[in-house]
Parts: sequence; structure tokens; C-alpha cells
Amino acid sequence: MWQPRSDCGPECLPDPESSARVSGVRQVARFFALIGALVGGVALLPVLPLLKPRGRRAAARAWARSILAALEVRLVTKGRLPTERALLVANHISWLDIVAVLAVAPAQMLAKHDVRDWPVIGRLAATAGTIFVDRTRPRALPGTVSDVAAALRAGGVVAVFPEGTTWCGAMAGHFRPAMFQAALDAGAKVVPVAINYGERPTTVAFLGEDSLWVSLRRVLAVRRLVVSVTATPALHPEAVATRRQLARVAEAAVRTEGPVYQGAMGLAA
Repeated sequence: MWQPRSDCGPECLPDPESSARVSGVRQVARFFALIGALVGGVALLPVLPLLKPRGRRAAARAWARSILAALEVRLVTKGRLPTERALLVANHISWLDIVAVLAVAPAQMLAKHDVRDWPVIGRLAATAGTIFVDRTRPRALPGTVSDVAAALRAGGVVAVFPEGTTWCGAMAGHFRPAMFQAALDAGAKVVPVAINYGERPTTVAFLGEDSLWVSLRRVLAVRRLVVSVTATPALHPEAVATRRQLARVAEAAVRTEGPVYQGAMGLAA
């Protein structure tokens, strides 16, 4: 899912202005509202396996939106998000990105393997069909690509963060091509998605030596947090396309949030 960066510069430091923070009482209220949303997630655990795919997607969407509501995060959606047989690729700033994606386009997530061991969240992720990747074992990567391709062939939507790490919003990384091979193998479309946090990208970023608790405390304190999820036109790769070409075009679409270049790369929107 993410690996926090440790080499970001001063431009990535969280916003220290007190005017950007809510009161301590409001932070506590948000925290307990979040606990309530997490308890709701625990209650879903025995129910999810009994639901049909559409029911599981609806439950995931409702739970993700309850998390955003607890944190008083306003969600803005633009563009057409996929509902079936698509690889959703997005830039990566914060752990909140995952919640935002699930709130608008419930999908199987690709997450780093140690997320499976997280209390509550790990069990929820596994039950929801998350595909786990061990980035410390490069030899395991082809198997993960095969798992993603199988999910796409079955008609699912799989969401990945091809940068392989979180960035502060003032910076950006390159999309790694590996997971784009799954879309090529499955003949699935690719939907580039841009995530941004308006005036507060560095505050919500998950960076360096941050623990999840430290990052959460910043989110609990921030005032007027808005997350925007923008879907750009879908890419339908032709047989001549390569995963590297596909990664470059998808990255350009996310960076510009605009029309996708349709040139000699064998891609059409």
C-alpha cells in the first residue's frame, strides 16, 4: 500500500500554523468518532464473507465514508470511476488515499504485506480481498502481478499506487511499471486517478519516520480538510503497448488531471 519516504526536504514539513488547527476538544471528538467507525468495521467482519460482490462493495464504500465523516474530511469526486474490470492507478500522499479510493470506487487494494498484521485494519483488508505484496522479495512480484491479473479477468477493479511510496504532495515520484503488466495480461482498461488535498498536502502526508499515530494526530487536528479524487479518461492498451509506455501515459494523466496523450504509444482513451 505504501512505504513512507525518508528523504523529503523542508517543503514537505507539516504546516505548523495554529490557524490551520481545530481545538483540542474537537480533536478528541473526532478521535472518538473514528473509534466508532472502526468498531463498525469490526462488526462487518463476520458479515462480509456472506455478501455478494455488490454488497461487499457497498459495505466498503459506506465504511470508508464513515471514516472520512468521523475525521470531518470533505470528499470531492470528479470524472467517471470504474465499476468493473479495471486497474485503477493513483498517486500516493497519505494513508487517507486508501480510504478516499474505497469511498468512491470500492476496489480490491494492493497493500504491502505487513498491513495484514495490523489490528482491525489488517483483518478488514484481508476479508475485503486485499492483494498483499512483499516488496522485500522481488522474486514474489510476478506472482503478485498474476494475482492482480486474475482479479481483473474476473471482472474486478483493483486499485494500486504505482509510485510504491507516499510523497508529500509538494513532490511526486514516478510510476513503476510492474503492475501495469497485469492490465496488459488481462486485457483490462487502466484508469489514472489523481488524489490531492488542496492547501493541506504536507499536513496529511505520511512521511519519513512518521508512525501511523503521529500522522493520525495531524489529521485529527487539521482544519477544513478536503480530499479530491479525479478520474481521468480510461486507457485501453493495444497489443503493441508495453507496461513502461502505459505507466508513463498514466503518470502524465495523473500529473495534469487533463486529456491523455494519444500518440504513437498504441493507447487510446
